[in-house]
Amino acid sequence: MSNFPPHQRLSTRRNGEVHLTESGESVISDSTPNFDAQMPDSIGAETMSIALIGPDEERRRAVAAALGECAGTDVREFSAYPPNLDDLPKLVERYSDAVILDLDSDAEYTLEMVEHLCVRGVTTVMVYSTKADPDLLMRCMRAGAREFLTIPLDRGVIAEALVRASARRPAPRTAKKASGRLLVFMGSKGGVGTTTLACNLAVALAKDSGQSTLLIDFDLPLGDAALNLGIVSDYSTVSALDAYNRLDGSFLSKLLVTHSSGVFVLPSPGRFVPAEMSAEAIGRLVTVARQEFENVVVDAGSGLEFMKTALFREASVVYLVTLTGIAELRNANRVITQYFSGGKPKLEIVLNRDETTALGVSEEHVTKALTRPVQWKIPDDYPLARRMQVEATPLVLGDSQISRVLRQMATALTGKPVAPVKKKGFSLFG
Repeated sequence: MSNFPPHQRLSTRRNGEVHLTESGESVISDSTPNFDAQMPDSIGAETMSIALIGPDEERRRAVAAALGECAGTDVREFSAYPPNLDDLPKLVERYSDAVILDLDSDAEYTLEMVEHLCVRGVTTVMVYSTKADPDLLMRCMRAGAREFLTIPLDRGVIAEALVRASARRPAPRTAKKASGRLLVFMGSKGGVGTTTLACNLAVALAKDSGQSTLLIDFDLPLGDAALNLGIVSDYSTVSALDAYNRLDGSFLSKLLVTHSSGVFVLPSPGRFVPAEMSAEAIGRLVTVARQEFENVVVDAGSGLEFMKTALFREASVVYLVTLTGIAELRNANRVITQYFSGGKPKLEIVLNRDETTALGVSEEHVTKALTRPVQWKIPDDYPLARRMQVEATPLVLGDSQISRVLRQMATALTGKPVAPVKKKGFSLFG
């Protein structure tokens, strides 16, 4: 196979290590194979390092023989599954290109191993079986396996699988740094305008700064970000969370829909779909999103369940949206006291539909109620905000008191001045 350069191959047998040199000579040592064994120094950067794990010797050797026909592979065989899943990270550290697992010896435990490996997203996981069971194949793919190999193996099939695994290798093998801003909008209660503000800030960031911006609707399962922007998508945040163990930049891009402003959107489902949001799944989605976009804007609804997840732990700014009503201010106070007393993450309070003057409420009263000052005041123009929902046209695309504040928020983040909104000229045809 010309895709991989020739080099020394390594395999480990049950009774010790067998080193196969390029000349075909074998050198046998008495060491017992284990999951902490070090890789030899001779392995080069272009070599495919592979761990082959299978309790059944006949099946394992059949796969090893097929791999041995492919130049450029360093294969180490393990004659038993790791005793517990905690051993797998050590394995991946040393064989980071591919891990190939025997499915037939213990299908359920193998599926657990696949999921555990794929969560980290740093290796290609393959499984092999003597049965081409469609149901089992689907379960493996959902767990994150990239290849389902059927014994007897066709040389061309295994060669193509290795080509794909090689293409997925990072170069160099370092994780892409998650450097995008994570901007989380949270409401003191439902109905305070969290979604409207999140959508409009995302549009302002994309439109005015030209920076890549992703809006994620975490207000599950009934979020309205897509409705506010007038978009429809076949996929949703739930799609990403359900497949988090194989989520990467390429996979995420296939789930997104693009708004005319340039904002990429991962919406809430268009129909009711129960969502199970584990901290691990949320963390993976946040990490991948920040790797791919300069700005990641999140509509978190009023979800306190996110407080102990990466959504808040890694947030650049949390915008706590509230109104001047007693219930809203009381809830905001409780959230601030409970979760933001330590100063991290950075909190900015957004007073939406500001009615302090009309209600005779002083700024000092609001500051005292919230235990800290308000950073942003959004003017009260409910008819205009309502029209956005009806017409699905973001407020920041027009000129209003509301749009000016929202665009100032974007400028505060990017440091880039906003371009003036072009007013429509007179036309006989409207």
